[in-house]
Amino acid sequence: MIPTPSTLALVSALVGAVSAVPAPAPQPAGRFTVHQERNVNFKRHGPAQVAKTYLKYGKPVPAELAAALGMTNSKRSEGSVTTYPQEYDSEWLTPVQIGTPAQTLMLDFDTGSSDLWVFSTDTSSRYVNGQTLYSPSKSSTAKKLSGDDWAISYGDGSSSSGIVYTDVVSIGGLSVAKQAVESAQTVSDSFTSESDLDGLLGLAFSSLNTVEPTQQKTWFDNIKASLDSPLFAVDFKTGGVAGTYDFGFIDSSKYTGSITYATVSTRQGFWEFSASGYAVGSSSFKSSSIDGIADTGTTLLYLPQTIVSAYYAQVSGAKNNNQAGGYVFPCSATLPNFTFGVGSARIVIPGSYINYAPYSGSTCFGGIQSSSGIGINIFGDVALKAAYVVFDSTGPRIGWAAK
Repeated sequence: MIPTPSTLALVSALVGAVSAVPAPAPQPAGRFTVHQERNVNFKRHGPAQVAKTYLKYGKPVPAELAAALGMTNSKRSEGSVTTYPQEYDSEWLTPVQIGTPAQTLMLDFDTGSSDLWVFSTDTSSRYVNGQTLYSPSKSSTAKKLSGDDWAISYGDGSSSSGIVYTDVVSIGGLSVAKQAVESAQTVSDSFTSESDLDGLLGLAFSSLNTVEPTQQKTWFDNIKASLDSPLFAVDFKTGGVAGTYDFGFIDSSKYTGSITYATVSTRQGFWEFSASGYAVGSSSFKSSSIDGIADTGTTLLYLPQTIVSAYYAQVSGAKNNNQAGGYVFPCSATLPNFTFGVGSARIVIPGSYINYAPYSGSTCFGGIQSSSGIGINIFGDVALKAAYVVFDSTGPRIGWAAK
């Protein structure tokens, strides 16, 4: 079952330094590119990424995994609070300018959600842990939406919520004059623990936005009419190299061959499409419809258990470890490539991408894991890094190209 907006958590994977960011270089009107920035202190931790995905999609973290991560309850001034490990942090974020004069915050660009929410001067001090705060009172263009509020619930029972302003929001030099900015008053402790994460910018469809009583549009939905083309494309990298978001155009230098498109279903508000099948290593391609979503805010690739089992059956020494939250294997193992289909095209994820991170000693954690406990297949960063991916609102459709 896919969660409703009220249960959709917006935890995701982009965190970096919060130092002052220079103004973006001039770019042609109607198109621009923005670069991710990396948290230099980030350490990959597979079990923590699995836990984040459970929470994001409104599912409780399995007990053995939660215990292994030390997600224990401690007391705060009001009620209990879950303590999260340092490895819970995200890896990448992107600078966004809000207000007049501009205040730069580092946000997670998340195609798995539709709220633009930020830590702010409205956020209770007990939820703040070093984040840069948006200050509506210091913006001459900020205007509070009277009677509007927002709330997002997560799989651990926590929530984030607050009030709403409209203000100027600029990315890459292009601005939306009256963008809804959701100002947090309360924040889930999983976000409080991420001191470099100042908020999220949702890039799913506006039907997932949680503002009530008047639902608000995403920044992309507001800006797309001003773009040369109503789309954005992602080019994520491996090896700690910053990726890019191209808004309003497709950069042909970033892929090889042609782009193959799949129809997107907006019924759940996600960039949801059907892959046409899969192959493990050099095995023959198995045609089957695999419905899933493309989510820049999720790190791993989550697929049906039968496919995951078929993959790890080809990895010597691999086993499903409940305490780890998924499949682990000897770090010395040679991992086969994983191929999935988009129509007649084939997107190949190199085996090296699937060795996500060390787990314990000489054991490593897999970048492909089962979606059975989450309730939805997710093509996260492990899959997105293998392609140039176009999110096209015309249709809508999603395009994949090899690179």
